[in-house]
Amino acid sequence: MSDTSANLLPSILIVDDEARSIETLERILDEYFDVHTASNAKEALDILEQEWIQVVLCDQRMPDVTGVELCGQIRETWPEVIRMIISGYTDSEDIINAINEGGIYQYISKPWHPEDVILKLKNAVELSELHRKNERLAIELKLHPKTLKEAIEVQRKALQSHYSWEGIVRSPDSIMNATCDTVKQVSPFDVSVLITGESGTGKELCSRALHYNSLRQNEPFVAENCGALPDELLESELFGHKKGAFTGAVEDRIGLFESANGGTIFLDEIGDISPAFQLKLLRVLQEKEVRPLGSNKRRPVDVRIVAATNKNLEDEVREGRFRQDLYYRLATFTIQLPPLRDRLEDIPYLTTFLLDEIMNELGKRVDGITTETMDCFQKYQWPGNVRELQNELKRMLVLTQTNKLEANTISPHILRATPDHMRKDMSLVTGNTNGTLKDRIEQLESRVLKETLVRHSWNKTRAAEELGLSRVGLRSKLERYGLEQADQDVVQLPSKKKISNSS
Repeated sequence: MSDTSANLLPSILIVDDEARSIETLERILDEYFDVHTASNAKEALDILEQEWIQVVLCDQRMPDVTGVELCGQIRETWPEVIRMIISGYTDSEDIINAINEGGIYQYISKPWHPEDVILKLKNAVELSELHRKNERLAIELKLHPKTLKEAIEVQRKALQSHYSWEGIVRSPDSIMNATCDTVKQVSPFDVSVLITGESGTGKELCSRALHYNSLRQNEPFVAENCGALPDELLESELFGHKKGAFTGAVEDRIGLFESANGGTIFLDEIGDISPAFQLKLLRVLQEKEVRPLGSNKRRPVDVRIVAATNKNLEDEVREGRFRQDLYYRLATFTIQLPPLRDRLEDIPYLTTFLLDEIMNELGKRVDGITTETMDCFQKYQWPGNVRELQNELKRMLVLTQTNKLEANTISPHILRATPDHMRKDMSLVTGNTNGTLKDRIEQLESRVLKETLVRHSWNKTRAAEELGLSRVGLRSKLERYGLEQADQDVVQLPSKKKISNSS
């Protein structure tokens, strides 16, 4: 069997003497796998000689040789191939023989469900890939143990550098400096930390900085979004489960608490978990042991807890929605991350770093962004914080047809953002004062003019047509409101040498 394959899909072999069965399986599996078929053992062995096959799915009852016997032959010659039996007979002796003689990974009973077969084959392919990776790693370890150890050490140091407090992107006078000083001070101490802040402010990045600068830095870091799962699935994810514990639990699974043993577990959106699950989590934190779903045995765990939420947990405690005892377990130390609207001075630095990452990701490069674009960025409030800035830069890079990101590619809602120096005056427009109708209309008209001109790259003819004005009328309004085209040169962003990470 060849050790290489140009196929993009995983290769599987179906062996069955019934043509209709082969046709049915091939039809449902063709979308997910590179399917080879054989009607008898000889054809199957010939295909294995010529093709790189990861998984064999074999019918048990065939006229010349049983599926178990064929799998036994495959096991001897190609032990790395994952072997599966499919049969309408569920005799326990058959199953035992299949496992013992053929080294069968799965025994599928007829009638089978298409989704079940697809899932089991995908799991078998993953197992095949894992075997190959482990074999390569074992070979590397035997041949070059020193080189491998050095490579692991280099990667570890790179992670430490990438997630250090110095690497959080900010300007020299950023309000984030105080936050980074707190992270630096807390990291070495093995205490639980609660990180608060709006979505998109970088809570997971902060948690990684805490881990990779702690005494647990050489141990695992795992993360889970607690707000995205119902209680049963969240319990399974965090604490693990035994086979058969619930519908779909086809095998034992180790939970994230055990996976992170010795290291750090990051529990994001902790404020969204139910009262019932709050109690289960509290017991784990108090007793430092987990009990997988469906198991009677408890397993000790040693992890550092870093939790995060965009809610005010003190308010949640007062309202009775969050357990006070769990809150104090989680919030030995609290770190508050400021929103991007409070750190607008960091936007040039963040833009430099994020744009460089996005250009590498998309394979498209520009020289930078215009001063007008940066001016718009620093007047916008960024309710989605750094994540929204990242998405906006990606969108602009896709849309731009020049060698710089110009303001005409900015999303309309950002273009319409109110400048800081106008924010107080804009209360006239929103009706929060007793300003005259004329004052309110003029402020609104100025914003509409500016947004339209920027969108049309200051082409006054197109802007006037859209607004139903003459060029003379438009020019008069621009003079009246003092609206002028901003400098279109590329803004001088901070050097990337000063920036090592995003926040």
